[in-house]
Amino acid sequence: MKKSETNNDNETSQTTLTHKRIAVIQANWHADIVNQATQSFIKGLVDRGYNRDIFDIYDVPGSLEIPLMSKKLSETGEYDLIMAAGLIVDGGIYRHDFVAKAVLDGMMQVQLETGVPILSVVLTPHHFQETAAHMGFFKDHFVIKGQEAATACHMTLSSINGVHKLKLAS
Repeated sequence: MKKSETNNDNETSQTTLTHKRIAVIQANWHADIVNQATQSFIKGLVDRGYNRDIFDIYDVPGSLEIPLMSKKLSETGEYDLIMAAGLIVDGGIYRHDFVAKAVLDGMMQVQLETGVPILSVVLTPHHFQETAAHMGFFKDHFVIKGQEAATACHMTLSSINGVHKLKLAS
């Protein structure tokens, strides 16, 4: 397969700006932390020239609900990409590593079934305590992860657009 030329991360091709919509699913467990990724993600794409009006934000109670919401949104045909953000911590009731695996496996299954890319900013720290130091660290970390997701979104949509152009040329 021919490798397409990519733009510098700070440049936006005109084709990228023609996408329908981008969905953001955010888990409300530790929403003050998780929302940092959402805001950073949107800002990162707006800074690249994406229109702020193409983003739809969906709240779910926790990360475990992300795969189903991803599936429902993917099936609408309205979204070119979904970014999901959540914080899975060891709350003592469920083993957080099992929850994280279920969420990520579900997201992967949905994107393979529907063809709609799903980016994960669902994080599972080994040790999380609701202290000011941890809360501050993870708020800052989710900003960085949102920025990384914006870069991944831009690259993914550009790559998919290149694949569609190859199909049309065939």
